[in-house]
Amino acid sequence: MGQLASEITDKYEFPYSEIPNFPVSTVEGHAGKLIFGKLGGKDVMAMEGRFHYYEGYDMKEVTFPERVMFELGIETLFVSNASGGMNPDFVIGDLMIIDDHINFFPEHPLRGKNFPTGPRFPDMHEAYDKNLRDLADTIAREKSIRVVHGVYVGVQGPTFETPAEYRMYHRLGGDAVGMSTVPEVIVARHCGIKVFGMSIITDLGLEGQPVEVSHEEVQEAANKAQPLMTEIMREIIRRS
Repeated sequence: MGQLASEITDKYEFPYSEIPNFPVSTVEGHAGKLIFGKLGGKDVMAMEGRFHYYEGYDMKEVTFPERVMFELGIETLFVSNASGGMNPDFVIGDLMIIDDHINFFPEHPLRGKNFPTGPRFPDMHEAYDKNLRDLADTIAREKSIRVVHGVYVGVQGPTFETPAEYRMYHRLGGDAVGMSTVPEVIVARHCGIKVFGMSIITDLGLEGQPVEVSHEEVQEAANKAQPLMTEIMREIIRRS
């Protein structure tokens, strides 16, 4: 969401390296700073660069920013990602509104002593806020932007999926797969923070159509689709 963050006004920026206890992203294309300011008439906090489990962080570190957001009074979390599409109706560049997720990470972010921000066994039947999803649909129709809906599968990485893994995840109910988002969403919901999520379909893993993929190709596809995603999210912030 780097493009959306660039539209923030009256901003204050803090490199992650200057914030106590914040990890530092090691992935190319992830900037690594916390931004405060205004967007769409609202006070916002944005992260340029996120922390991935495959980088070697544990889940407490990966989701530390969401704990900070809660303490700062953040009410709604917007998450985005680049993901591989498994739904045969998807094409590269599609924007997928996340309706639900499947958690395939080997460690759970709420494992261990329960934080007092939420219950020991939080309900996840509506991890992604329905009102925000409906609003995104309305905005997309108004602006003639193609959006699709689906279930996001969160996996550890860092390898891209094998054809057999793509088949398995799709048959289990997944429409797109990626290496982030799910831990952050779980902790946000545990804190009572509403969530809206969107995936950019940057590559396809369709059954019988194996395609090799690289990080550079994923980054290129994400950059091309980002302006449309930014347009939708900007308007959601303004209207919500």
